[in-house]
Amino acid sequence: MEFFLCVMGMVMIVEGLPYFAFPARMKEMIQVVVTLPDGALRRFGCMLMVLGLGIVYLGRNLG
Repeated sequence: MEFFLCVMGMVMIVEGLPYFAFPARMKEMIQVVVTLPDGALRRFGCMLMVLGLGIVYLGRNLG
């Protein structure tokens, strides 16, 4: 549980950083995301999940 909470905290830091550093640019990006079709968002989300899984796999096996 401790590891999970650490990971969730790190995810929140990484996710929040662009909003803190570039708030105006993030508003523009959100407007672009709203216009994308559902299929494109699903493909992008799937790609990110696979990439994340690969990073976790590498981190667990190389570390």
